[in-house]
Amino acid sequence: MPRILNSYLRYARGEGGRASPWALLDFLGAAARPLVRVRNAMYDRGLFCSMEPPAPVISVGNLCHGGTNKTPTVEMIARRLMGRGLSVGIVSRGYSGGTKSPLWIGQDPTSSDRAVTGDEPLMLANRLPDAKVVVSRDRYEGVRMLHGLGVDVVVADDAFQHRRMGRDLDIVLVDATCPFGNGKLFPAGILREHEDALRRADIVMLTKADLAPKGAIDGIKSCLSRWVPPEDVFTARVDLDSWLVMERGSIVDFEPEWGKTLPDGRFVAFSAIGNPDSFYRSLVSFGMDVAAKREYRDHHRFSWRDLDDLERLAGQLGATGFICTEKDLQNMPENPHMLLPLYIPRISVAVDDGDGFWRAVTGKLKPSIVIASNGYGEDAIGALLASRMKDRFPSADVSAFALVGGGKAYRDRGIEVFSPPSDMPSGGIVKYSLRALVRDLQHGLRQEIKRQIGVWRQQSGRLRTPICVGDVYLLSHTLWGQGMSPVLVATAKSVQLRGHLGAELGLLRRRARHVWTRDAETANELKRAGVDAEFRGNPIMDLALEDGGDADPWEGVNRPRVMLLPGSRPRAYDDAALILRAASLLARRVGCGFLMVLAPTIDVRMLLSGLPREFRCSASGDIIAGDARVVLYSGPIASAAKGADILIGLGGTANQVSAGLGVPVISILEKGKLAQKKLLQDSEILTPPTPEALSAAAEALLADADRMRRMSEAGERILGGPGAIEAVAEYAGSVLGWDARCRLYEELSCLWGSEEAAYAEETETVAEEEQEWGMSESLRSSVMRSVRIIREGLPRWGSEEPG
Repeated sequence: MPRILNSYLRYARGEGGRASPWALLDFLGAAARPLVRVRNAMYDRGLFCSMEPPAPVISVGNLCHGGTNKTPTVEMIARRLMGRGLSVGIVSRGYSGGTKSPLWIGQDPTSSDRAVTGDEPLMLANRLPDAKVVVSRDRYEGVRMLHGLGVDVVVADDAFQHRRMGRDLDIVLVDATCPFGNGKLFPAGILREHEDALRRADIVMLTKADLAPKGAIDGIKSCLSRWVPPEDVFTARVDLDSWLVMERGSIVDFEPEWGKTLPDGRFVAFSAIGNPDSFYRSLVSFGMDVAAKREYRDHHRFSWRDLDDLERLAGQLGATGFICTEKDLQNMPENPHMLLPLYIPRISVAVDDGDGFWRAVTGKLKPSIVIASNGYGEDAIGALLASRMKDRFPSADVSAFALVGGGKAYRDRGIEVFSPPSDMPSGGIVKYSLRALVRDLQHGLRQEIKRQIGVWRQQSGRLRTPICVGDVYLLSHTLWGQGMSPVLVATAKSVQLRGHLGAELGLLRRRARHVWTRDAETANELKRAGVDAEFRGNPIMDLALEDGGDADPWEGVNRPRVMLLPGSRPRAYDDAALILRAASLLARRVGCGFLMVLAPTIDVRMLLSGLPREFRCSASGDIIAGDARVVLYSGPIASAAKGADILIGLGGTANQVSAGLGVPVISILEKGKLAQKKLLQDSEILTPPTPEALSAAAEALLADADRMRRMSEAGERILGGPGAIEAVAEYAGSVLGWDARCRLYEELSCLWGSEEAAYAEETETVAEEEQEWGMSESLRSSVMRSVRIIREGLPRWGSEEPG
């Protein structure tokens, strides 16, 4: 069996030649390639579910089946993090183990059974007693268990292909002695997926670089540069820490004779790992005399018969002992006993540029938060939410993706907008007018959507859970673009309109991580359909908390106060003329004060230059419309609405905020406003779209105090109170784990910042001494090297682990 296995491994690693009989497997490898690509495409487009776990996750994986030093690398990263005082958890698949549900090794006696846990998790648990090691086929559920156990960060062993679980950092290991084997997918080769999957990697580490042929590293780096930036590629070597020895059934630390560091003698080496050849190369590099070697399939559980065969071989060769890996030790029979001593090298992984590696890790662990919205009113809510996120998570990057327009509401608050500008004739994707939709399509709507999806794809894998402010279309757009299941702040749909379609409910149930609704009735409807939904206040009314400061836009106005609102879409420039004419007619019959509130998207110069000749602009910047003097105001809608008696408005979200603050609304009779009427109900009056009708409705309402009171009470009751923004921030911090991610990033940032400062201080000290002593350049270099060696060899502050 070992001979057959060796023959197959040689072919899979590209060492067997084309004439190998194993080439019969090539068609299976070729068939696997499209299946793997389809699977990845399904995750990239959100058709398969990928969710962010509640704790930060550093994934250590590879493209090949075994043999890249994953387990020692996991241990190295875990030790480094624990050395900084962090509580570390490790989650592993537990290959060849028997557990199906998540299992914490050490929680009870059965949890330490190799048959239950598998070999690698048990080895990690033995070597890292202060870490919590969980075995779970579903790595996402394993992280949830570790989060419940109170860990600060999770290191995921062999999780690069586990796409269901989102991760904060993907470290992919490539074996420098055999990077991609014969380039074919399993079973024809050792690849799990094609090399271009490395585009998903954040950092690539070339392991066993010290064992690779001379000049091979440069060639591998050149190949990797097609998918990974050179600055994200690091090399690592295998270091020998110490030896264990098993004699007469007992395993103890090996203590060599005086003057020696290695076991002395001639040995039979055996292993059951993914790349046994590199293990044997390491033994030769250590200086061991290997008389023979035996290979078994990865994770092979040794039987007594296997041990008897090995002892017979040792007797034939005159060997004095055996050597195997630490992983093989976990796969021995219970209470193993061999006639000759069995030596086990304890190895570790050392990154050649350790400081650069950890600086890269720290930089890539910086949380990146995105708020997406699909409308001008939604932009206002999204911008408010983004500001709240910046306050809650100051160390995170907060950005925005605006489907409509250029995201001015975000930019005004200092939030980066990375979406391409989108200016359609309708001002967005209009669902009330087929004619407007046709105009948008003619204007290039399909190309615009394609361009937006392309920008999403560029950010895929580098964002935390997206927060969508809008409707189900926005959620599906975001999901298709970047793959991670978003959360939704639902501002449009409500049972007060017509509720959700069956397809919408299915999408929300399967792909929305969580939904906040605008009213309790809609939340109940979604819950009955199996959607994770809740009502914590109307997100639209969170805008009512915005305050313009101490300045009162209505100061000095003692007459009836009429607020004018042309809206935020491009049509607002035309609608402004309609509203101004209505104000002019109203002012002839009723003495009123007028305040026109301009949305952030409205260009004041463009508005004034487009006014009809019958209007003029005063020296103070007000608009004179007949007998009406209209003051222009660009502050928060809530500041204006809190002092208004009525609103003549053609806005969407702003109309609703005003109604929720108790301002009776007068608007025009059109398809879009009929839908809004179902939301605002008795708090709104609709009239024909003429100045005369708007003016007459406003005059009648101002004369009817009782009706004004009823409309005011209806608006406050229907729209409800605020609270959704704060609920989203709290959910993101606790359930999505963004508080923990920011703490981890801040901890590591402080660490590397302080180390760089210490190094700079050391450099400055040496420079001063050079000046004082007249030190030569060569001597200065020698001293600097000594300073680095001493600094790196001493324990870090607050840690027992050597640097």
